[in-house]
Amino acid sequence: GSSLLTGPEGLMAKERENLKRLKCLRRYRQRYGVEALLHRQLKERRMLATDGAGQQAHTTRSSQRCLAFVDDVRCSNQSLPMARHCLTHICQDANQTLFKLCQGSEEVPCNKPVPVSLSEDPCCPLHLRLPPQMYVPEQVLAVPEELEAAPTDLYLSAAELQPTESLPLEFSD
Repeated sequence: GSSLLTGPEGLMAKERENLKRLKCLRRYRQRYGVEALLHRQLKERRMLATDGAGQQAHTTRSSQRCLAFVDDVRCSNQSLPMARHCLTHICQDANQTLFKLCQGSEEVPCNKPVPVSLSEDPCCPLHLRLPPQMYVPEQVLAVPEELEAAPTDLYLSAAELQPTESLPLEFSD
């Protein structure tokens, strides 16, 4: 195998042509000279640009804190991705549409932010209204007393159930 690729002395014309094609295909995408130098410089510039942008986005993202104030003290929680507020204060942002405040119940009001779902009135797990019970247990029917006191003489004994006549084995039409 390796001797075929090193020298053309023992190869036929068709094999030499195939070897030439194989060598051309092997260096088909390789760049030489000025083109290779420019390509390498472009790759280095791209790497520096993407690494710098990635580090800069990471540092600014990690330093973003919630903009809400509670009792004149700024919230120390991290903000949600692509938002200016944390999960607790997200409903203070007038432009957001993903969260609503839980309405709670009449007795206990609740202002916890919950994600908007398919329901019109989203609630937190504490105030979630369960659907009505679909399973209704069967009620035991009351047996009338007159059926319970049935006379026992209506039933046949085992001896009475035995056939008295012997039936023929073959039946004719």
